[in-house]
Amino acid sequence: MGEQDIFLIHDQAAEERQATEYLLSNVENILLNGIQLILNHVFKLTGFDEIQDDIFRHLVIARLSQPMSKAATVEYLKSHFDEDIQLHRIYRYLDKLYNTQQEKIQQISVEHTRRILGGRIGLLFYDVTTLYFESDYGDELRETGFSKDGKHSQPQVVLGLLVSKDGYPLSYSIFNGSQYEGRTMLPVVVDFVNRFNLEDFIVVADSGLMSQSNIDLLESSNYKYIIGARIKNQGYEIKTWALSLVKRDGVFNETNKDGARLIVGYSEKRAKKDRYNREKGVKRLEMAYRNGKITKENINKRGYNKFLEISDNVKVAISKDKIKQDEQWDGLKGYLTNTALSAKEVYEQYNGLWEIERAFRITKGTIEMRPMFHFTPNRIEAHVSICFVAYKIYKELERILAKRNINMSVDKALDIAKTITTLKVK
Repeated sequence: MGEQDIFLIHDQAAEERQATEYLLSNVENILLNGIQLILNHVFKLTGFDEIQDDIFRHLVIARLSQPMSKAATVEYLKSHFDEDIQLHRIYRYLDKLYNTQQEKIQQISVEHTRRILGGRIGLLFYDVTTLYFESDYGDELRETGFSKDGKHSQPQVVLGLLVSKDGYPLSYSIFNGSQYEGRTMLPVVVDFVNRFNLEDFIVVADSGLMSQSNIDLLESSNYKYIIGARIKNQGYEIKTWALSLVKRDGVFNETNKDGARLIVGYSEKRAKKDRYNREKGVKRLEMAYRNGKITKENINKRGYNKFLEISDNVKVAISKDKIKQDEQWDGLKGYLTNTALSAKEVYEQYNGLWEIERAFRITKGTIEMRPMFHFTPNRIEAHVSICFVAYKIYKELERILAKRNINMSVDKALDIAKTITTLKVK
């Protein structure tokens, strides 16, 4: 190496030191806003930038990056993104969102879903969950009822959610906390179909929503449907027919029920799951029985309490006969439909319901939709709207990652994004 090269390297090192010192001495702010940069882009791709309100965007992104109370969100936005939003402005916005933007939010979500599904929605998956409040007191909307979170003593609301194929959220409705879930489906579906002029679609719902009144209403509205059938609760003829079927994995049989097709399939995987769940439930009953915790009040049809019976009018016991009767149904699953789809296609379409179960897991887990700390109907509705949009953004980011063959979950991508730092230099 020549003498000239040595001086050149020395000059470069001095220049780099000087540039670094200059840069560090002029840093104005350090932001941990990588997640904001990514989610801002996805927010725009879905079309939600049509709602030209920065508070809305900040609340949605904060829900995905650091779900907290609205007061804690104010601090988070300031410390991580350098966004100065006062708490009273957030609360004012929640009232504004309920009054003016809820319809727009669902419209944007539906139109974006139509685009990514090739212009046709086709399948409407419907299910309900419950959202509880950290409160001992309810009101006309927030009432105690059957809680899917096991919070039976706390007030709650019932949330009905409609999603498309692949789990993209379409619409939602909030009901009184004591509302029976079977009565929520038709109002949500009819309202959605009318608002968005839907044609050529199939409603898919689980067996918890299969009441005769629901079936009659679907038929009278000329809606196509696939609904899980509770074959154990059918009449003698249908039950006898179902139990007489040869149990072969992946084989489907069908019969007529009041003009609709009742399809029954058998799955070895389902049979193993049924056996496992029953054995687990019976073990819990046996433990409670040994500890003397079972009384007459436990005798009902909830879960595995159906295996209990009273003998001699006083003694509660676990019935081995009832357990044996239940074993006959292992692996069998029924589907009621008025479509012309093949039995296998009906089975495959119905299985898409796992996407809505996943939607509830993500909104309750990652997005922390509940417990809720708002108490007025307007703000409860606004909170659910923000969580609804956050889930839509989550699903869009998931779609983008898959489309670009990036083998990474959304949660992992967001965790990495949280480590990206932005330096603001004067």
